[in-house]
Amino acid sequence: MKNNESTRKSVYIAMAVVVAILIWIFVDITANPDGTARIVTKEFKGIPIEYVGEDPVLAGRGLMLLPEGTDTTVDVVLEGTRWNLAKVERENIIIQADLGSITTTGVQTVSNRQSFTPRTLSQQITVKSLSNYTPTVNIGNLYSKSVDVHYDVIGNVAEGYYAGELQLSHDRIEIRGQKEALQDVRYAKVTLDIGTDAMSSVSDTLTYQFFDRKGMLLDSDNIHSDIETIDVNLPVNVTKELELTMNFQEAPGAKLENVNIHINPSKITVTGDADKLRNINKLVLADFDLLTLNSDTIYNYVIPIPEGCENLSNVNQASLQLSFKDMLSTELSTNRIRYDNLMTEGKYVELLTTDMTVHIFGTTADVEKITGEDIMVVADLTDFNNAVGSYTVPAKILIDTDGDIGITGSYQVRLNISEHPHEETPGEAGEEPTDAPEDEEQPVEQQ
Repeated sequence: MKNNESTRKSVYIAMAVVVAILIWIFVDITANPDGTARIVTKEFKGIPIEYVGEDPVLAGRGLMLLPEGTDTTVDVVLEGTRWNLAKVERENIIIQADLGSITTTGVQTVSNRQSFTPRTLSQQITVKSLSNYTPTVNIGNLYSKSVDVHYDVIGNVAEGYYAGELQLSHDRIEIRGQKEALQDVRYAKVTLDIGTDAMSSVSDTLTYQFFDRKGMLLDSDNIHSDIETIDVNLPVNVTKELELTMNFQEAPGAKLENVNIHINPSKITVTGDADKLRNINKLVLADFDLLTLNSDTIYNYVIPIPEGCENLSNVNQASLQLSFKDMLSTELSTNRIRYDNLMTEGKYVELLTTDMTVHIFGTTADVEKITGEDIMVVADLTDFNNAVGSYTVPAKILIDTDGDIGITGSYQVRLNISEHPHEETPGEAGEEPTDAPEDEEQPVEQQ
């Protein structure tokens, strides 16, 4: 029971405090006898003055704002309710002075204007007083000159790499200021740090400093330029030896392992951007289909150099000589001819071609193992299911072998398609075998 009483007492005390605070806020806001809000003031010291129109308006007239003798801050007293003034920070107060009306040199005054961010504060508070409604400005003649941009590179490139010529977005800049501020300036300089053992190009956006003729650093506070930063790029290059090669296309009977290859030169030396050459170890001259190989021919190709790189070998073309290590071509006759893919019921096919000579090639060992019994000619009737009559049908050659055999030439089978059966003698070409073992290996198609 005591715990419950203690808890209730704590709740009552907290509620009383909240009510007291709300009453205090209400009284503070509406403390006037007529119920209106009480107006108070708040002072902000040293609010910076933003001068508008110095560039390009003032500069276009050959004039400039001099820091000596120019007011830079103002004290501001704001008026409003305590609640609204509590929402104001220094950053919300904007004091601007427009230089657009100035046309002569010397010390003079300009008017300022006040605003707030966000703009809603303008409806809630007012400026009661300013320490300076007309800031004093000192205007001088604007001088300009053009100076070179130099650079320093800090760090080193990795062994086997070398730095190229550093590239600047601006090698000269136009500077403006008082004559006294510009007379000692001889050049601007950027400093690029490439780190240790750089292996790729380095790019950065850098600020610059000014130096006199003796290389002494100058104070740049009174020196102005439209160019605030300079883009810098240092190429890091590498020299590599690249192998010359071909993209060979193999085929049955024409495998790369059975080819003698001689490319002259076999390698070239190139130099260029390390990033471009990082993953390049060879150059492909061209594609080559080994089925077209003629051992008596020498093939010549222009060496493709990666963009932006230089060929140090001074050789623009490479020659290619190819020959098969072991190649035998022969002709074999077969009477194993059949057709596939006749799907229409009630159609009958009579094979008019009963023998065919097939041209094969490959290594001597593989070719000598092949006989006519290993070759099957197959006519594909996929496109003839609705046909009736005599046709010459393209055929493919299947060779039952574990060797590497290629086939040259194109082949066709003549046949007759009818809707009535024709008399066949047992074993006639085209007859489907009925007593072949179920596990007999089927011929493999040769491409």
